[in-house]
Amino acid sequence: MSTQRPPSTEDDQTLEADVFARDCASRPVLQNIASRWGVLALVALREGPYRFSALRRRVDGVSERMLSQTLQSLERDGMVHREVLEAIPPRVEYTLTELGAQVADRLESLIVVLETNIDVIREAQESYRPRARQPEASGQM
Repeated sequence: MSTQRPPSTEDDQTLEADVFARDCASRPVLQNIASRWGVLALVALREGPYRFSALRRRVDGVSERMLSQTLQSLERDGMVHREVLEAIPPRVEYTLTELGAQVADRLESLIVVLETNIDVIREAQESYRPRARQPEASGQM
C-alpha cells in the first residue's frame, strides 16, 4: 500500500492555472477584477493617472471605503500601481501596471458590447418571464 503525500508549496507553484479548479490562485484575482468596482476602477484608470478623490468621482456611486479596498486588492494582484507623490500635502496617484492595462483593455471591450446593445438587453429584460423551477438535468436516466 502506498501513501500519497499532499503537494508541497513548491509543487503548487508549478501547477498550471485553471480558474475552474476550486483552489486555483487565479480565482480570487478574477473575483477582484470582475467585481463591480474592480471593473470600473480598472477601466477608468485606462484614461490615465488618477488621484483617489478624482477616481472616486469618476466611479460614481462607490464609497470611499469600497474604492480603497478595491484599489488595495488590485494593487496586491499587480493590476494597479500606487505612487505617493512628494508634495505638501502628500498626494497619492494610481495608474495601471502593464498587466492591469491588458486586463482593462479587455474589460472595456466588454463594456462597449454592453453599452452598444443596451436596447437589446432592455428588451430581453422586459420580455423575460421566469419559468417554474425544474430539476436540473443530472445526466441520469
